[in-house]
Amino acid sequence: MPTRGSGFVNVTAEVAAVVARSGVRRGLCTVFIQHTSASLVIQENADPAVLRDLQRWISELAPEGRAWEHDDEGPDDMPAHAKGAITRTSESIPISDGRLALGTWQGLYVWEHRARPHQRRLVVHVCGE
Repeated sequence: MPTRGSGFVNVTAEVAAVVARSGVRRGLCTVFIQHTSASLVIQENADPAVLRDLQRWISELAPEGRAWEHDDEGPDDMPAHAKGAITRTSESIPISDGRLALGTWQGLYVWEHRARPHQRRLVVHVCGE
């Protein structure tokens, strides 16, 4: 999954397509991101101000300007790890009638914590009947 740098990438449609191809009608979809400087979040998908506010909030919690000891990959590296530590690496979503049982205003996002674009790997596990 490509990211554009710090911020959110809506992956709902891609994960929903995996669920549809699986043929599972009722079960559970678990999505896992194989990275420590990006995370997953289920969040508001109607008003983009929510995502902008979340981005500002987390940037205040773990700013690049802090004197981090770990800075091998640049000034955004350790803040990205700190952001990853307080967010999630996986999300579990029920499957109902062959579809993700997300609420009306919910979407699944990769939350990129690094400043530059990256390729992020997601593992999607679908089980059920």
